[in-house]
Amino acid sequence: MKKRISRKHFRLRIDEMIVTLRQEIMSGKYAVGSYLPSENDLEERFELSNASVRNALKVLVDEGLIEKIARVGNRVTSPPPGRETVIKFGYVHDIADLVEMERLLAEFHRLHPQIRVQPVELPSSSYSQTLKEYMDSGLLDAVIMNNNNFQDFAEQGSLDLLERVEPMEDCYPFLTKPFQRGEDILVQPFIYSPVVLCYNKDHFDEAGVPVPDSSWTWRDLFACGRRLAVKNERFGFYFYLPSRNRWPIFMLQSGARFEADAEGRFRLPHGTRLVESLETCKEVLGMTDVFPRILSESDADAEALFLKGKVSVIMTTYFFLNQLRASGIAFDVSPLPGLHDSSTLLIVNGLAVNSKSANKGAARLLVDFLTSYETQLYLRRHTLNITAHRRAMAYNGDEAIYRPSRFYLYREIFPTLRLITELGLTNVRLKSIQRDIMLFLSGLQDGESLRVQLESLLNPTATEEAKIKE
Repeated sequence: MKKRISRKHFRLRIDEMIVTLRQEIMSGKYAVGSYLPSENDLEERFELSNASVRNALKVLVDEGLIEKIARVGNRVTSPPPGRETVIKFGYVHDIADLVEMERLLAEFHRLHPQIRVQPVELPSSSYSQTLKEYMDSGLLDAVIMNNNNFQDFAEQGSLDLLERVEPMEDCYPFLTKPFQRGEDILVQPFIYSPVVLCYNKDHFDEAGVPVPDSSWTWRDLFACGRRLAVKNERFGFYFYLPSRNRWPIFMLQSGARFEADAEGRFRLPHGTRLVESLETCKEVLGMTDVFPRILSESDADAEALFLKGKVSVIMTTYFFLNQLRASGIAFDVSPLPGLHDSSTLLIVNGLAVNSKSANKGAARLLVDFLTSYETQLYLRRHTLNITAHRRAMAYNGDEAIYRPSRFYLYREIFPTLRLITELGLTNVRLKSIQRDIMLFLSGLQDGESLRVQLESLLNPTATEEAKIKE
């Protein structure tokens, strides 16, 4: 005999339907102007009678969330004042202008008026740690983080803060790889860039110097840098040396990597390419007529010199090119010069949902919007970013802005793209050796002393290991 379902049980199912649909409407799953599933579908989904479904829908009508259109269905309406879902979106402050964030969020709100995004611009210094603390405290619902930040989270055991996301449509696998753990994608690729050269075309014309191309070595750049430099007026070449996305490139171009032996210890034999590759970097620092000896605080200082016409060539990313759009400078880009190979660093900015968020549905909608074909196409047409959506980047119509003639070289250098983790070191270990590498590059330590010191730093005692992790 079939068990009779109690009135109380029906009441619970009706309440479940009301709460579920209310959350789906407020999160934007059902956009304003769209219709809820048919009453027959709702009956099946929630295992309720037609009368019970209609009673539940009447509650949502009374709340002002839907309106009943005779013989058509139940249409989602604009939420009453004070009924918006607010999500907090964290990102480093520099990215706001880079992607025209204010305009993107305004469009998102137009499409999802029931969701309000509250931007939280965070300082770039200690960004990974700040993100972790804010997300752990539930102060952020969605965030922008790059592959280096993701690696920091992985090393700190904090990947559980990142909600799994669905694979993005038409995205290169090499963009999702840095954000994967097993089969799960934890961060959705958004925009990316290789590290490249950016140069002032007028300076090259004035000096009668051929512009850089893929055949250039660092020696070629140094030689041309001398011809480009004008005493008391401008320097030939510059980059912010301490950046984690700059000095390691010379080691990547050695073609070697740090590898631990069977005992887990790192051995650096005499004449190791990893150390020898830094000699090239050291050489350019010694060319004071080409490379300025100034105390920079960030990549922004190198880029500021370029904007002022004080340097002819800088090592930078496509992200920076957006600052040049209204500068009046005739600029273009080129692959990095090569050493033992032509490797360059890949930097991927992605979007993540906080697993502790109380508004994960709305946060996912924001991530989906920012990585949608329409939004990525807007970024392709109106900025100089490389978007993660391959089809959007293949757009071949009218250009909305000036685009340098060699903009698409990033496609040609795909085989040279490397992640910093390919050096074989964790971010913690990379940070631990940076100070001594800077001493070597400044001429305060010779190559053999550096080799010995690196071996010592990469094989710390248990006590030293604990201090490094703090």
